[in-house]
Amino acid sequence: MCEIRLLFPVHMRTFFQDDTWQSGLEEIRVRVGQPIEFCYGSDNCYLIGKEKEQMFCSEKDYRRWEKDLYHASEADLREMLNYISNYSLYAYKEEIKQGYITIEGGHRVGVAGQTVLVDGKIAGISPITFLNIRIAHEKCGCAKKILPLIRQKNSIYNTLILSMPGAGKTTLLRDSIRALSNGEAYGIRLKVCVVDERSEIAGCFRGQPQNDVGLRTDVLDACPKALGIPILLRSANPQVIAVDEITVREDLMAMSAAANCGVRFLATIHAADRRELGRRPLFSHLLKEKVFEKLVTIRREEGQRQYLVEELW
Repeated sequence: MCEIRLLFPVHMRTFFQDDTWQSGLEEIRVRVGQPIEFCYGSDNCYLIGKEKEQMFCSEKDYRRWEKDLYHASEADLREMLNYISNYSLYAYKEEIKQGYITIEGGHRVGVAGQTVLVDGKIAGISPITFLNIRIAHEKCGCAKKILPLIRQKNSIYNTLILSMPGAGKTTLLRDSIRALSNGEAYGIRLKVCVVDERSEIAGCFRGQPQNDVGLRTDVLDACPKALGIPILLRSANPQVIAVDEITVREDLMAMSAAANCGVRFLATIHAADRRELGRRPLFSHLLKEKVFEKLVTIRREEGQRQYLVEELW
């Protein structure tokens, strides 16, 4: 993760000589005028900016170390944005309007600040005063347990993965794509296509996936799902189409039409469980349409992920 260290201002890089800070890191949150926060699962730590015997303080010791914590300045964020964008922030204007920038390594930098509105639509964010660096995690093999349970002959059932935010939906989806594409799941390589609307699955940087999504996987990056699904049907002859985070009715309509053409789907959605899913009007429609046949629910218990696979109808 040396590329993460190089996102920080030059004068701060001496803080990161010890590599122990990388282990288990999920997010780094940088806010103008506030301490820099490093998130490790359920534990948050803060960067100490003075020469001390330790690099971080934990959440429980925050008050003790408060005066010694490093507070990010406007100049720090400007310098970081230069490194993040390779000194060409304008080149990322379309991504910034969506609230993020994808960088080399598949890491994703969320941005926030003052929005610029034109005709009621977001035209940009300036100044950017908040950064959330989300560390890309690949966990090869994490889908091994669920793939036999969603198999339908030499393909898969239309499968929906759900969980609360941060529980590992996208990680499980990505590894499922990789395994199906490489032939690790059923001994046959499937043609998998990904509509990666927010560049979270493949983590494309300059059009090339930074995450391992398999040998027979084609990626349509930064494209709305409702537009991308019919494009892939016409151009790529997929056996499986994978999408992340269904959110609008148009996504469901596109998937329903594609399912009638024989393509199989892997998708994710935000919900704690099947009951919560059924209470939401949009998603109750999804269940009624019977597009999906299998449901995979992810629960995080004592730091471990548990998978429940069940039939939807």
